[in-house]
Formats: sequence, C-alpha cells, structure tokens
Amino acid sequence: MAFTGDNFDRKTELKAFDDTKSGVKGLIDSGITKVPRIFIQPPDDFPLSTDHFDLPIINLHDFNSDHVRRKEIVNEIKEASSMWGFFQVINHGIPVSVLEEMRDGALGFFDQDDQVKKEWYVTDSSKKMFYNSNVDLSSTLPVRWRDSFHCRMAPDPPNPEDLPSVCRDVLMEYSNQVIKLGCSLFELLSEALGLGSTHLNDIGCADGLAIICHYYPASPQPELTIGARKHSDNDFLTVLLQDHIGGLQFLHQSQWVKVPFVPGALVVNIGDLLQLISNDELMSTEHRVVSSSFGPRVSVACFFTTGMVDTGKIFEPIKELLTDQNRAKYRATTMKEFVQHSHSKVFDKSSMLHFRI
Repeated sequence: MAFTGDNFDRKTELKAFDDTKSGVKGLIDSGITKVPRIFIQPPDDFPLSTDHFDLPIINLHDFNSDHVRRKEIVNEIKEASSMWGFFQVINHGIPVSVLEEMRDGALGFFDQDDQVKKEWYVTDSSKKMFYNSNVDLSSTLPVRWRDSFHCRMAPDPPNPEDLPSVCRDVLMEYSNQVIKLGCSLFELLSEALGLGSTHLNDIGCADGLAIICHYYPASPQPELTIGARKHSDNDFLTVLLQDHIGGLQFLHQSQWVKVPFVPGALVVNIGDLLQLISNDELMSTEHRVVSSSFGPRVSVACFFTTGMVDTGKIFEPIKELLTDQNRAKYRATTMKEFVQHSHSKVFDKSSMLHFRI
C-alpha cells in the first residue's frame, strides 16, 4: 500500500482535521466508514507473540508491615523491571471506587458536547491543562487514532477551577493517590537496586506528575490505524489505569506481547530516565496501543516527570551502583534536556543513544 501520492495533500488534510477541534471522536460521530489518509499506518516490523508470556502481577499487600513479604516484593519488582520493564500491581492501596471514578471522569470529559471541549483545545503543550488529538500533527508521521487531555499535577499543581468540572475532583484525588503509590514504588525500586529505601525519592524521581487521559475510538479499519506508535516513556516511571478493552502491547524478545486487563490492577512500566540513572539495571521497554473495532477504550497514564520544567537537577548513573567493572554508561543530563531530545526523536528508544557514553 502506498502512503503518499499525487492526490494526497497531507498539509491541507491535517489543517482541516485540526480546525474541527473535535478530534478523532468527531470523525466517528460524523459517521465515517473509511479511515482518512492521514491516519493510515505502515505495516509493523514485529509479529504479535503467539507464546504465552506471563506478565508479572505483584501483590503489594503488607509491603509496609511484613518485613519478609517486603523482601519478596522487592525481588519480584527487581526481576520484572530488569527482564520485562513492565509489571502489574494489585492491592496497591488505591480503592477500586477511585479507579472506576477516574475512568468514568476521563470518559465523561470526552463525551461532553464539542463546544464545551473546544474551550480546552490547544496545541500549546506548555499549559498545565490542555486537550487535543495529537500533539505532533506537524510531524511527517501518520496521525494516531486517539484524543487526549493532559494535566500537569506536580510539582506545581493547577488550581482546581482550572480543571474541567466533569472530572475535576477525581483528578485531584487520583493524582494524590498515585503520588503516594509512586513514592512507595520508588522505595521498593531503591531497595531492588541495593540502595537505601529513600534514595530515588531523595533525588527527585517523584517530584513531578503528569496525567494524560486517552480516548481511543473504535476504528472502522483497525488494521490501518494505531492508537499509540511504538515508543518508550521519557520519564522515571509510568502508572497506567486501563479498561477492559485492552490494546496495550510491549516489545519483548522482538515480539509484541499483550498486556491483559486485570480488574483492580495498575500497569507499571520503567521509564528511560530510570534506566539511565540505574545504569541499565532497570530497563525501559517500547510499547504501543493497537486500534480495535470495539470501543471507545479509555486509559489514564500517570508519568513521574517534571517534563520541560527546568528544576536544575542533574541526573546521571547513581554512583553507588558503579564499580571499576560497571562504569557509567550514560552522561549526566537534566530532565528538561532529556525530554527535549526525546521529543525530537518522537519518543523513539534510540533517543537514549544520545546520552550513552
């Protein structure tokens, strides 16, 4: 299949799509039966796994009160983070009712009347809260089959009145709960690295939180579209709330592995910057979201990152992990520089090569 042609004016079609400010949901609501050309994706290079991989599900129950169980959990997280880069957690402390309310709140935002949503539609990603379809419409890559709204919740949280009323309260509650969980996960990851339990929190890994709520409409031609292209996360850690429809896959042994929906669970994956400061002890993993003829799919991704905020903090391989036999593999960087460079690579994993010594 050809992806360019004399009759395809990409720039004009992108502008027409962006001008609607209605996103992919607007296309579906209009009754389209064929995918517009700007969304058509080239074939993928990797097959879907036909083997049965058991993605680790880690039970966090009693991690703070049972010393023996805590050591077991630390070992489970260490193995999962070094071999897979992905795992799921249950009994994580966030009530199921809050998870459900967060999913419902995200869906409620996208189900609002277009005129209401358009008030939030911007392409200026420096704002604390914004909604759009794709932040990189100006790139030469096919457009992803999804709409999103972004909220920067820490270190400088927005005023509640600056958030959409339909999901304001649960966004504030959920971000507080996830920050608490993230601090606990960084404690366990610190111990997995053989460090003091406060090490990763002390150097600022939990200082920033960005929440992105994604809406993936059903696609009339799911084989031609992609919800999220292959990428790795340019943060320390990502905590994802997904729904029963699924579609998240990660790359393992050159095969795409499905991340199953587990009721009440949260998906956790290692970010590139945690791989960098752990000197490859913990590994980030490329992942994607495939389209479906069913939907909509809703997910809420929480990224532990200060993003483009210039905090002045320097991140480099942790000195306590280095020896004469295990020298630093990456140079020092700031979060802002790291994120800027990964954006220039459209979140491709190869962006880490820029920081490799």
